Amino acid sequence: MHYCLCDLFSDLVQNSVEAGADRITVEVRETGGEIRFRVEDNGKGMTPAELARATDPFYSDGSKHPGRKVGLGIPFLIQTACQTGGTWNIASNKGEGTTVECLFDSTNIDTPPVGDVSAFFRQILSFDGSYEMAIARTSPRGSYEVRRSELLDALGLSAEGSFADASSLSLLKTYLDSMEE
Repeated sequence: MHYCLCDLFSDLVQNSVEAGADRITVEVRETGGEIRFRVEDNGKGMTPAELARATDPFYSDGSKHPGRKVGLGIPFLIQTACQTGGTWNIASNKGEGTTVECLFDSTNIDTPPVGDVSAFFRQILSFDGSYEMAIARTSPRGSYEVRRSELLDALGLSAEGSFADASSLSLLKTYLDSMEE
């Protein structure tokens, strides 16, 4: 198992970026004893056969990590959801994109903690590439939405830019931490 759910979620969002998506939507919702996660992208998508292989921990096409014989991100998500009374669903169409949804029972003793959501958002917003990411967050403390392009613009960075320098990352951390309070 992963230390926290955000570890699982990060891997899934990285898949979207690496699939060439230029639009990614990420939702993290904690309500009523449930933790819901959803990521939707317009990346390269998968055929039904590719999707079936993506759920197999002993398969990797080798393109993402040459020489690696396993791909564990999606299998770990499935395992964690199934072993903790949760659910999961992946829908994908070749050339159109992929949507991954999962639900976890936060009252189940085996469900990992959510983790540091602010740090998770900071990480995924900082992935290299030119893409738009919309984040929606709901927790017992409230809810908020933010777009990557708005954050880049507020920091005076180009749309193709990233949060690569220390001052940008520090400001991003301060902002996201304040949204989580």
